[in-house]
Amino acid sequence: MNIATKETIELQDGDALVVVDLQNDFLPGGALGVPHGDEVVALMNRYIDLFLSKGLPIIATRDWHPANHCSFTDQGGPWPPHCIANSPGAAFAPDLRLPPACTIISKAASPDKDAYSGFGGTELDAVLRSHGVRRMFVGGLATDYCVLNTVRDALQNRYHVYVLSDAIRAVNIQPDDGSRAEQEMIAKGAEMLTLDRLK
Repeated sequence: MNIATKETIELQDGDALVVVDLQNDFLPGGALGVPHGDEVVALMNRYIDLFLSKGLPIIATRDWHPANHCSFTDQGGPWPPHCIANSPGAAFAPDLRLPPACTIISKAASPDKDAYSGFGGTELDAVLRSHGVRRMFVGGLATDYCVLNTVRDALQNRYHVYVLSDAIRAVNIQPDDGSRAEQEMIAKGAEMLTLDRLK
C-alpha cells in the first residue's frame, strides 16, 4: 500500500508544485533537524526544473515564527525555538533553487497560533485557486508533521494530491511516524509518486 504509483503522470495545466518547509532549521544540524532532510533538496530542485519547464506554478511554504511563538518549549510548547522570522534558521536551504516567480507562503507567524499545514491561516488556497490548480504535487519536510497536515487540508479542500515520496523525510519521534503518516495520506486519497513517474 505504501508503494508509489507505477503509472506515468503527465504534467498539465492545473498542476502546481508545493515545496513544504525546506528551511535551514529543519535540515540536519538545524534547531529542529529532520534526519536526512538535506537529501530532499537536490531531488526537489529536479522537480522544480520540471515544473518550470512546463510553465506551472511553484509554491513554497515556510514556518515564520515570532521569537515568542506558542510552539516553543519556553512558551510551554513541544519544540525548541526554530524558524524565527528573518533569522538564518528560517531561510530556505541554500542549495534549493526556488525560481523568482515562486510564491512564498509564510505560516504560524502569530505568537498564539501554530500551523503545521500550509493552509493554516494563510492565503495558500486562494493562490492555488487563482492559478486554476486542481492537482497538487507535495514534497518537503517533515513527512509526519507539515507535509501530512498540508496534504490533509488539500484533500479536504478537494484537490487531487500527489505526495512526492522520494522528496520527503520524517522526524520519526516514534520510529514508525513517517510510515504511518504515509499510510494515512494514502488512506485519505493521496497518491505516492516518484520523479521517474513524472513527465
